[in-house]
Amino acid sequence: MEEHVGREFACRKKMGRAPYAYLVPLAGFVLLAMGWEGLARFSGWNRHVFPGPTTVLSSMGELFSDGTLIRHTVASLFRVTLGFYLAAGLGIPLGILLGMVKGLRRLVNPLIQFLRPISPLAWIPLAMLWFGIGDPPAIFLIFLASFFPLVVSTTIAVDGINPTYFHVAANFNFSPFERVTRLVLPAIIPEIVTALRMTVTISWLVVVAAEMIAVRSGLGFLILDSRNALRMDFVMDGMIVIGLVGLALDRLMRGLGELEGARWSRMRH
Repeated sequence: MEEHVGREFACRKKMGRAPYAYLVPLAGFVLLAMGWEGLARFSGWNRHVFPGPTTVLSSMGELFSDGTLIRHTVASLFRVTLGFYLAAGLGIPLGILLGMVKGLRRLVNPLIQFLRPISPLAWIPLAMLWFGIGDPPAIFLIFLASFFPLVVSTTIAVDGINPTYFHVAANFNFSPFERVTRLVLPAIIPEIVTALRMTVTISWLVVVAAEMIAVRSGLGFLILDSRNALRMDFVMDGMIVIGLVGLALDRLMRGLGELEGARWSRMRH
């Protein structure tokens, strides 16, 4: 009963803060737009070189109405989604394996630590040589950007689990599969969510850079093509959409941390 009342009070308190929580960030964006407009009008720069927000919003409507903006945004999201899912599907299981099998970790970890600091952008020449032009090189670069951080974060999370839990699991004769599903995964959910949140942002950064070189679609290509056409308003449109999509992806990852399983795991620690 007390727990139910406490949850209801917390929910009402959160609802009371909701308008304020949205108004403050909105005010920040309004101030940014005002400063941007003032700088565009009174800086002396050519309006084609530094367009104001009204010009940029007008051109965004143009890009949206003919489907250009939607097409490029969907292309970028497709590459990020595929590369990110591949990295999570391979990196998290590998991290769990390395965290549980110390002998394998001593063998593989030096190689991971050697490859991890190499920027994904440094792989662009090789990616283009191996995969040509199109989606595969961009997806490969996104995969690299997400894979190594996920492996390292998952390994550290598994290694940090209290050994007592494994002793208890051994006393109950847990199989390896049961140890992973009933012990390891519930214990590392918060750390995994945090790692996913960081890596999806990195993936979004990498896809934009890769699209400027290896593909002919996506927001990165839109920015590069608009620059070549001297349409700085289109360039800024692409930048705005990149920021908005990045905020949406981060909010999605934050939502994963609010799931019941993640909250339960944090309470256990």
